[in-house]
Amino acid sequence: MSERKTLIKKIEQLRNSKVITYVTSDRQGPLNARVAMDIIPIISKQLREIGKVENIDLVLYSTGGDTMVPWRLVSMIREYCDKFSVVVPYKAHSAATMISLGADEIVMSDLSEISPIDPSTANAFNPQDPKNPQGKIPISVEDVLAYFDLAKSKFGIKNDEDLTKIFNKFIESEPQIHPLALGNVNRTHNLIRRLAERLLKSHNTPMKEEEVNKVVEYFTEKLYSHQYFIGRKEAKEDLGLKTVVNAEKELADTMTELYEEYSKDMGLGKAWNPDVEIEGHHEVNKDYKLAYIENADISNYFGLTIGFKKGSVNVTQQTPAGPIQVPQEQTMWKVSNQGWE
Repeated sequence: MSERKTLIKKIEQLRNSKVITYVTSDRQGPLNARVAMDIIPIISKQLREIGKVENIDLVLYSTGGDTMVPWRLVSMIREYCDKFSVVVPYKAHSAATMISLGADEIVMSDLSEISPIDPSTANAFNPQDPKNPQGKIPISVEDVLAYFDLAKSKFGIKNDEDLTKIFNKFIESEPQIHPLALGNVNRTHNLIRRLAERLLKSHNTPMKEEEVNKVVEYFTEKLYSHQYFIGRKEAKEDLGLKTVVNAEKELADTMTELYEEYSKDMGLGKAWNPDVEIEGHHEVNKDYKLAYIENADISNYFGLTIGFKKGSVNVTQQTPAGPIQVPQEQTMWKVSNQGWE
């Protein structure tokens, strides 16, 4: 942690603050980590070690996760400081954007980006995934709203009878969408809006009601794509997020250096391929870091150990004489250990 510790202390000096970092892996497969409620006791312990101070900066890198975490996290951090800021070295998407909305300042460089906060929902009533019988297909809140908007604004469907027919198309679809799954979509949409409002109103200098409504509308409905990423200029000038602060060059460079240190350690952005992981071995165990929570004195990380092994499986191939089983070498893997250290 030595180089990261030096960079954390430098941000503290530049910002006159105490810094906590929260970084989650954006790699795919088993190496993907999301914002999750298990961080609360870990950050709580680090906050108690820091004690009550004037300024706390949360250096945040994540592509999203549990939308119930932001309010719990922001309200807890606010107990330990007079001013709470989020420093975004690069990606702070979805649930990480919600955390940022709760900050008195969002410190962004030209590399920083936030995103819409429209979630996808998945519960017991979601349609079954045809490719994975044990899985459910997530339903995007914005896709459902866009479907009804298409019917009403583009095709002029207004009366109750025709809207009912439109609704029934969900029930008739294949795979079928249960009405309670749609109810969950509506509940989640309302919850996200309410949480976003509460986060924006938690600032030391409260935003005006009309300003809050404008920001919530943009981030929950008007950007249309969850993959629409927002830079600092657009966030502040176009979307009305007045808490955005431009990082001066020295701070921006330090933020980027800190991100790059985590990237090297965690392989951020690297593709996941078991064949590459086992390359040169018949059998091997590898350790990975999926998330970090750190300050200048304490480091916690979520680690994962995966065992890789070359093996043979039978694959069905069609021949003129009919299907036959052909052995094929594959890389098999299994998680053997995981948890916070």
